[in-house]
Amino acid sequence: MRELAYLRPADVAEAVAAMAASPQAQFLGGGTNLVDHLKLGIASPDLLVDIGRLPLDTIEEYDDGARLRIGANVRNSDLAAHPLIRSGFPGVARALLAGASGQIRNQATTGGNLLQRTRCVYFQDASTPCNKRQPGAGCSALDGYGRYNAILGASSDCVAVHPSDLAVALAALDATLVILGPDGERRLPVGDLHRLPGHQPDQDTTLAHGELITGVELESGALARSSTYRKVRDRASYAFALVSVCAALDRDARGRVRDVRIAWGGVAHRPWRATRAEAALRGELLTEEAVRDACAAELEVATTTEQTAYKVPMVRNVTVHALMGVADRSES
Repeated sequence: MRELAYLRPADVAEAVAAMAASPQAQFLGGGTNLVDHLKLGIASPDLLVDIGRLPLDTIEEYDDGARLRIGANVRNSDLAAHPLIRSGFPGVARALLAGASGQIRNQATTGGNLLQRTRCVYFQDASTPCNKRQPGAGCSALDGYGRYNAILGASSDCVAVHPSDLAVALAALDATLVILGPDGERRLPVGDLHRLPGHQPDQDTTLAHGELITGVELESGALARSSTYRKVRDRASYAFALVSVCAALDRDARGRVRDVRIAWGGVAHRPWRATRAEAALRGELLTEEAVRDACAAELEVATTTEQTAYKVPMVRNVTVHALMGVADRSES
């Protein structure tokens, strides 16, 4: 039996130092993903650094009133229910409530949600080849069951998608991560956290070993208040996205798009920020046709199979539904 050590650090600095000193160590937060991987034999750390009781569980407004800081240990259910999130960032609240189940949301943390790993069936089956789990082994999903596979940004080594709903909403709203590592604290745009697979699909993020997300910063404003989240899945609860969309919209008095944010989930190895679609919509009147044309521009680089071709019209239609819904609410 493999030995597994356990440490409950007294503070964040001790947690980071312990991780940095042990190459095979892993942080343990809510445990809703890592514990499953321990049971399945996917993860085999020699040390668990339990950060779940560190004082990173507050939601606070900065003095300027324009920004919000969310502690990495804030539970998903607490974040979704917080008045500042519900009123100022409805897309974030809806993304959280669309994820997992009530019981899991009570346990899962903000930082852990962002760092959860793919739910590709082959990644979670230790008996099958998987480059993400064992680099160089091959990708079983390329010729196997691929209904959930990526259509954007995939590679010949991996076609898995990122499972987080919250990460999609934070990508749309340009959140900033506060990170503490052995070399001190730094800030990272959330869009720079997750990687596309390339030839190193085992590396999910750009974090260095020992770095810990301690908080998430969000900028408030009209755009954030107009955000929403839509998710299409096989069942109404406890299911990962076939596709999902977080959209935010700001229009001028003439109804033209002043600013727009679109992020997609279920289509890529990371939350996919639809920047081409955003650029196509800015300055235009918001119509269903305009949104469809903008999505078409974004999806020009999509690569599909017989199993994933449905995702192209689905993500386009959900984007239309999300943006037109936001527009209708702003007029009411």
